[in-house]
Amino acid sequence: MQINVNFLDNLRLEAKFDDFTVITDQPIRYKGDGSAPSPFDYFLASSALCAAYFVRVYCLARNIPTDNIRLSQNNIVDPENRYNQIFKIQVELPEDISDKDRQGILRSIDRCTVKKVVQTGPAFEIETVENLDEDAQALLMAAPKAGEGTYIEGKDLPLEETIANMTGILAELGMKIEIASWRNIVPHVWSLHIRDAASPMCFTNGKGATKESALCSALGEFIERLNCNFFYNDQFFGEEIANSAFVHYPNEQWFQPGPDDALPEEILDDHCRAIYDPDGDLAGSHLIDTNSGRRDRGICSLPFARQSDGETVFFPSNLIENLFLSNGMSAGNTLFEAQVQCLSEIFERAVKKQIIEDEITLPDVPQEVLAKYPDILEGIEALEKQGFPVLVKDASLGGQFPVMCVTLMNPRTGGVFASFGAHPSFEVALERSLTELLQGRSFEGLNDVPPPTFNSLAVSEPNNYVEHFIDSTGVVSWRFFSARSDYEFSEWDFSGSNEEEAATLFGILESLEKEVYVAVYQDLGAPVCRILVPGYSEVYPVEDLIMDNTNMALDYREDILNLHSLSDDQLADLAERLEGSQLDNYMTIITLIGVEFDENTVWGQLTILELKLLICLALQWHEEALEFVETFLQFNDNTVERGLFYRAIQAVLEITLDEELELDDYRYNLGRMFGEDTMAAVVGSVDGSVRFHGLTPTNMQLEGLDKHLRLIESYKKLHAARAARAGLE
Repeated sequence: MQINVNFLDNLRLEAKFDDFTVITDQPIRYKGDGSAPSPFDYFLASSALCAAYFVRVYCLARNIPTDNIRLSQNNIVDPENRYNQIFKIQVELPEDISDKDRQGILRSIDRCTVKKVVQTGPAFEIETVENLDEDAQALLMAAPKAGEGTYIEGKDLPLEETIANMTGILAELGMKIEIASWRNIVPHVWSLHIRDAASPMCFTNGKGATKESALCSALGEFIERLNCNFFYNDQFFGEEIANSAFVHYPNEQWFQPGPDDALPEEILDDHCRAIYDPDGDLAGSHLIDTNSGRRDRGICSLPFARQSDGETVFFPSNLIENLFLSNGMSAGNTLFEAQVQCLSEIFERAVKKQIIEDEITLPDVPQEVLAKYPDILEGIEALEKQGFPVLVKDASLGGQFPVMCVTLMNPRTGGVFASFGAHPSFEVALERSLTELLQGRSFEGLNDVPPPTFNSLAVSEPNNYVEHFIDSTGVVSWRFFSARSDYEFSEWDFSGSNEEEAATLFGILESLEKEVYVAVYQDLGAPVCRILVPGYSEVYPVEDLIMDNTNMALDYREDILNLHSLSDDQLADLAERLEGSQLDNYMTIITLIGVEFDENTVWGQLTILELKLLICLALQWHEEALEFVETFLQFNDNTVERGLFYRAIQAVLEITLDEELELDDYRYNLGRMFGEDTMAAVVGSVDGSVRFHGLTPTNMQLEGLDKHLRLIESYKKLHAARAARAGLE
């Protein structure tokens, strides 16, 4: 985690990281102002808080109330060496807690992350640099020694060389990559989380049988998502990028809708139009991209090569971001390596969808076959020893597809987790199934997976597949666990050189009569491809282009960002449009307009419902405001402080709307209940003197929205590199 420190007045310091700001000071006796804890005090407190966190997690998982649990930490300092200290943590537990849970709580405290880091002893490296912002070396692992290298199946270069190449690409872009976490809870299964230190929203996860292979996975995913703009999907790029020579790629083209909002003739081909516009309802305006919001420029479209004949077909960027998400993109040491990974991913997800939705029962992999892969078997046996039964399934559907499945059962919760992996090699596909299962997860994290069901509608519902795509936590059918499989086991093998494997995988799609479209990006220094298979590799249903398109943001973004400067007529128009839109009241404004707010602010928690409520208050529409506030309080998922604010709003509105009641008669006790500061904001909100309480003013230049501005700065690095390579600087 990158922590940036600013020097404030006197000895006060400000540390900024992620969406948080921490202020420190020194006691007056040390020439400070005593306005905040010292850095060392924060360090000491972090240990106690971390211990308490693990106690809380343990108790929540077992429905143990923490009301009567008390925890304290005392620091015993060696009089001869003040740096030698004992952190004495004491916990007071109620008498009715069982001995088993008493021991469990003590073990949970022992897992405290702060404690483990202190006990291990962190290393400190201190250096000067010319410019902090330009010091973007991604020091993730030591550089490989000459002549040394680790090859794994499917990679055309050693892992060490691949890591060096990819970190070099990111450093050249000016991106400082940091490792946020490592996990290795069973043998031969590693995962990690990496992110852009300057814009933590840009992150990826990696997995593998070793640290090096997991890091390669994470870096490869980072580079593929940069090249394919996935980090910035659905996000507003800002006015500077929107008005530049190109928005997404130098080779993009913009096409104007035809008469009556018809689709331009230049986009898609007959095959794609039959899939995406079967009834002729798709209009040109549906395909304006949300990233630029430039309706006047037309439809931003990206070129893809049709695999069957090499012809160029233009796909609207809006269609890609709405339907495909990250499916079908990959980086590699060579283009063939990238294609194999990309196509494997497409098959993994398409076959997984078919198996889940059709409630297919898969055959078990025989034990004698598993025994051929001792490292994988050791990881599976470690899960079994932890109390998690594991099923290893052949998901090739009779040898048709290079897909495997590892399913974990959690007897503690009744939940199941079906993880799929794909690759032309049986062993690699099996390894990926296992590493995907545990990617970024602890044993406690496996308690969150849902139980299976016999409800066929629940497993075939489109959002269930989306959940499986995002984090594999969708629902699976009980029929999946039948001992009677729908297919015979096949010890399949599609392996060869990466060139041969790519040809084989393209051939399978051809045999399915699927048209394939490929875009290749090599200008950042690593081969990356994006492959679209219309009618096969989409994540969201095609209907979303009309019913739930991300460019709905264009109808609301400018007004919401300029909320504080709108006239009453403009506010009334916005309220009426929101109310008539049939949008989900609980959709966040972040999702609606494609702008990231600090999640710890009112903006960051704001929903359409609350925005409508605040507009009604600003316009003195008290009856409508009361109706909205009652709904808000019934299904409130906001902070406690915000909930109390609206409790007070409800009371004041009810008094105001009742002709027999006077606010002055209740003002004193309302102040005692909710606090004078809150009541001042509430009364002001109801009488119109306070508008949009808690929402700091901003505008289309995104003033004050540091989180989104950091994201745009990240994209500008990428945009500038593309412009330079295209000679458009």
